[in-house]
Amino acid sequence: MKAFRGQPSIFAERGENSQADLTVKDLTLRFGGVVALRNVSIEVRTGELLALIGPNGAGKTSLLNCLTGYYQPQEGAIFFNGEDITTLPTHELVGRGIGRTFQNIELFPGMSVLSNMLMARHVHSNYGLPAALFFSGAVRREEVRHRRIVEEIMDFLEMQGIRKKAVGSLPYGLRKRVELGRALALEPKLLVLDEPFAGMNLEEKEDMVRFLMELHAAWGQTMILVEHDMSIVMSLSTQVVVLNFGEKLAEGTPEEVQNNHAVVTAYLGTDMII
Repeated sequence: MKAFRGQPSIFAERGENSQADLTVKDLTLRFGGVVALRNVSIEVRTGELLALIGPNGAGKTSLLNCLTGYYQPQEGAIFFNGEDITTLPTHELVGRGIGRTFQNIELFPGMSVLSNMLMARHVHSNYGLPAALFFSGAVRREEVRHRRIVEEIMDFLEMQGIRKKAVGSLPYGLRKRVELGRALALEPKLLVLDEPFAGMNLEEKEDMVRFLMELHAAWGQTMILVEHDMSIVMSLSTQVVVLNFGEKLAEGTPEEVQNNHAVVTAYLGTDMII
């Protein structure tokens, strides 16, 4: 694996353990009489960066919530690396390698950046309460590894200067970066990003684009990205799926989607120039 600036060792160590093939078949999600998703099918192959786009209310976040166990669809199926994960709870999906960031930041504002990051490492802890109480040699070695991984991710995301600061005291853009770091600390095979650029200024967006591009290019990180900024979508993604009123309107490469007349009419606007 090609090295890059500040590359955490977990990036280089994953190897074959990074397989992240996702298949969604005919997914339908209803809330009473409201159909949030109707017969949606998508595929994501290992190493791809798929962008989900569409107007507000198109069903993008609802689809992410199904993929990460927060919603249970009434129809259809979701397969991850060949396993049916449609009804699995969120904590089991995290254990299988699906990590996520949220549209509304879900961090512990009174805790430091370092503590928030370390919270994500619980899924990789192999000891129980008795061993932790006595802080045995095996526990110490495991804790050292967790700390090393978190410190390396903070180096990669250029957060060492804020490592001891309370998350609630940070600007919004930095909190978004912390949330990305916490998701990476899970060592996800599939990284699901729900509007990671929302609320950021131009400089913060440029930094986030750089981090995601390096993750994808050098680590081969498989990602699903929901984003409204079309310049970011077209520069980052390898595949694009367009949702409209809960249905899949189009899919293809960024170039194919931006030249799709139905997409331009329904979402980008007839006067949109990319």
